[in-house]
Amino acid sequence: MSDSANDTVEVHIDTESLVAGAAARFVDVVVAAQAARGTASVVLTGGGTGIALLELVRKSPGDIDWSTVDFFWGDERFVPAGDAERNDLQACQALLDHVPVDPARVHRVAASDGEYPDPVEAAAEYSAAVHAYLAEHGSFDLHLLGMGGEGHVNSLFPHTDAVREAHELVVAVTNSPKLPPVRVTLTVPAIRRARHVVLVVGGAAKAEAVAAAIAGADPVDIPSAGAVGLESTTWLLDQDAASALQLPD
Repeated sequence: MSDSANDTVEVHIDTESLVAGAAARFVDVVVAAQAARGTASVVLTGGGTGIALLELVRKSPGDIDWSTVDFFWGDERFVPAGDAERNDLQACQALLDHVPVDPARVHRVAASDGEYPDPVEAAAEYSAAVHAYLAEHGSFDLHLLGMGGEGHVNSLFPHTDAVREAHELVVAVTNSPKLPPVRVTLTVPAIRRARHVVLVVGGAAKAEAVAAAIAGADPVDIPSAGAVGLESTTWLLDQDAASALQLPD
């Protein structure tokens, strides 16, 4: 993480406080982007904390104009459209089905039973949408990330081809060590096309990876170390996830 001059670490007392902090950051970034440029974009993450923060944003959206927000996903499980494993289904249930979004601005990864049944083709189709957006807008405004105990973010796992990818913004993963094995994911170069990267991490099992990432580990070893925003990188942690850090009193 040493290549970003704007790292921030915020430690929250518990999961509830962590989720509240993440939801507030979501609203602040989106409202500021809309005030500055008239639109905003968010790359969503799945997982329990990622979905919980969307539920909280739904309840307290501040001054967000939902009609001018573009939504992407950092990764997606390549399963059928109605499968409960899909990140987009969970996000819709938590937030998107309940606010007046523009359907044309919700950019989903194709499902395995859809028009692109090959994950490589699905990745190429999603990549086209990502490139089109970035060609017009330059960068994402906010990329939300959870993190696994070994330091993975999106579907970028240690010592895999996907985390080593240096050029493509989207790749297919066919042998994920975490089920389901087939996925489509944004890469480290794509994460680094976000103005603000926010990692939301809770639990003692993730403490060592958090400390390694913040200390500047090689992203091939600890993928979250590669998650750096153009303007800011924020680590939102609960006390357990922060327990291996050497923080000032």
